[in-house]
Amino acid sequence: MKWGGDREAVEGFLTHEGSVSRARILRRALTPPEARLWVHRRRRALDGLKFRRQHPAGVYVLDFYCAEAMLAVEVDGESHEARGEHDARRTRCLATQGIAVIRVSAEQARVDLGDVLDFIADRARDRIRR
Repeated sequence: MKWGGDREAVEGFLTHEGSVSRARILRRALTPPEARLWVHRRRRALDGLKFRRQHPAGVYVLDFYCAEAMLAVEVDGESHEARGEHDARRTRCLATQGIAVIRVSAEQARVDLGDVLDFIADRARDRIRR
């Protein structure tokens, strides 16, 4: 499987170089819930916290990442319903790097955006205080 250029997948996972290439593509193709969240997080709009969108972390691409809090925010749509074990493995791998993962459903981002943003800001502040 190729993700542009000569970046190849290794055993079902992207190489780090491949994840960087894939992240660039994904930044231009945010889902509507991701775009909605991004509008409220870009340029330190959420409590002065800097978030990156579609950030490569090893072989993974994180929907949103706050380096100061070492916090990833993943927006899960319907496709994630059948990917529970994959998502759990990914969360465990990121935890070994000190990165905590928050998962929000696309529906939550659509219906309860304010509550989702408050939850993200609270978790980020808690991690920064530690």
